[in-house]
Amino acid sequence: MTKKEKNDEICGFIDQGTEFNGNLKFNGTFRIDGNFKGKITSNSKLIVGEKGKVEAEIEIGHLIVSGEVRGKINAKEKIEVYSKGKVYGDIVTPKLMVEEGAFFHASCKMNGHTDKISK
Repeated sequence: MTKKEKNDEICGFIDQGTEFNGNLKFNGTFRIDGNFKGKITSNSKLIVGEKGKVEAEIEIGHLIVSGEVRGKINAKEKIEVYSKGKVYGDIVTPKLMVEEGAFFHASCKMNGHTDKISK
């Protein structure tokens, strides 16, 4: 990850070489460097590392992408796509940052706010 905040403490992790299919709910920061398919729901932060591949319906607080994400994404705070990141799909977010070199093939709806995600 090229950008890191001081109080980012990883509460869960799917490592490279791991595949997971299903529903994921979490509190805190979660990182995916493996393959995930399914649904992700959290008001917290999801980091998709450079080796991470996610195909999911995502309802999240904050999404950071350095790997590949495909699907419907609803982020209530913001989405950051870094230079090695790839995003495909439909997104809704109040704030979007796409770094030079990133691949972004998505429809995007930006609001001043999004609906609170139910747990």
